[in-house]
Amino acid sequence: MSGTIRYFFQKQIHQVDQIPPTRTLLQHLREDLHCTGTKEGCAEGDCGACTVVIGDISNGEVTMKSVNACLQLMPTLDGKAIFTVEDLSTETQLHPVQQAMVDCHGSQCGFCTPGFVMSLWDLYLDREPPCAPLTRKQIDIALSGNLCRCTGYRPIIDAAHHMEQLPRVDFDKQTLLDALRQLQRSEALHYRYHDQDFYAPQSLSGLITLRQQVPEACLLAGGTDIGIWVTKQFRELGPIIYLGKVKELHDIRQEDGVLEIGAAVSLDDAYRHICDLYPDELTELWQRFASLPIRHAGTLGGNVANGSPIGDSMPWLIALGSRIVLHGADGEREMPLEDFYLGYQKKALRADEIVRAIRIPLPHPNRIFRTYKLAKRFDQDISAVCAAFSAELTEGRLSNVRIAFGGMAATPKRASHAEAALNQQHWDEAAVQAAMAALAEDYAPLSDMRASAAYRLQTAQHLLKRFWLETRITAPLSRQSVNAFSASTATAATPTSALLEVK
Repeated sequence: MSGTIRYFFQKQIHQVDQIPPTRTLLQHLREDLHCTGTKEGCAEGDCGACTVVIGDISNGEVTMKSVNACLQLMPTLDGKAIFTVEDLSTETQLHPVQQAMVDCHGSQCGFCTPGFVMSLWDLYLDREPPCAPLTRKQIDIALSGNLCRCTGYRPIIDAAHHMEQLPRVDFDKQTLLDALRQLQRSEALHYRYHDQDFYAPQSLSGLITLRQQVPEACLLAGGTDIGIWVTKQFRELGPIIYLGKVKELHDIRQEDGVLEIGAAVSLDDAYRHICDLYPDELTELWQRFASLPIRHAGTLGGNVANGSPIGDSMPWLIALGSRIVLHGADGEREMPLEDFYLGYQKKALRADEIVRAIRIPLPHPNRIFRTYKLAKRFDQDISAVCAAFSAELTEGRLSNVRIAFGGMAATPKRASHAEAALNQQHWDEAAVQAAMAALAEDYAPLSDMRASAAYRLQTAQHLLKRFWLETRITAPLSRQSVNAFSASTATAATPTSALLEVK
């Protein structure tokens, strides 16, 4: 046994050295610490009953983020602070978030209530007066990861508005910062329990050395996928290398016409920077990408390295011509992102390599670009089809056309036939119709629980037409007209909710 997991909880530093590296924070809270306010609903990051808030140091300051305790492996909490619903109230007084839930009758059966309270507390901490009143959109985003089985969202939303009207309770970040500083390590953590090792290197060179020494190790970043391997599939992970402490993987820089995002940057932080560049094209996709706690924990590099055919990041990254940066013992190399995916769950990643960064081109004045996510519900749902279209439009003629879809093939894949039908063509309906027909040559989608093959192909074709309707130069349609067009494409077998979510 080498190394001890140390974290800050309930105003004191805790040390743990006799638990498996795959023990989740939720299990530790409920079974080891007997803090049962945090509930287990789904154990896969969908319901939000286990929502807690994690405190960490970033750039010398405290950051507080809501996450799903059911997906966080305990060694990843080393050097961090944990806050649960038990931390909010005192013996004599409820926190304003809790009092607002009482005043507005926001708790019904009560099982989901602690998770809602923690998500609202995270929102409460983000808003230091003076500030404008909360909008419904801000509340919806904050609660996107919390499900209420009693269908009681209206009083919970009322509580979110009401909590700001109650006397303010400030959070002492300086005391927390001092405690977290005591937990910071000068050397990398190596935690061993029985025959399983957990490594948390702090530098890129240290990570690559470990990658060479333990090539069979499981690379762990946000845990939003690997956590489910543990809780649902009961997989044995073997040795684990955690990427969250590698400083170089948290870099974000803009230079030479690209935005470079380190592989360990959280999804929420990554999309925030990307949407500064592409606000109209990507903001809604950002808000619909899983839930806020999942985006706080998951990473863009992990999403890309996973290479799921239904991942929402890859289509638009490919459409923009993004490149992936790989780092190994022989140095660094990069390639177009679409070349990284060789087949289902097969990537062009050598045994000694890791994904270091993703390089995203900056906006071009002649580029037209759109993304559309099609799913059965607005929040926290996996796409049936995710589409991205990009092209340069000069004097009515297209060039550098790039079309990519998720959910249509075994990998995120470009539509080469449709691209060829559009390149160097006038951006008119005839070109669109030809490209729509060509999509049938590009994809042979599967039928599954989310959509049938016929539905996927039809909606992919109509999303391409929607792209034309929104970007054509002559008499462009309003957004309302485009929505009406989308609804008109419905068939008897098409879920209405899915069509309503096309954007």
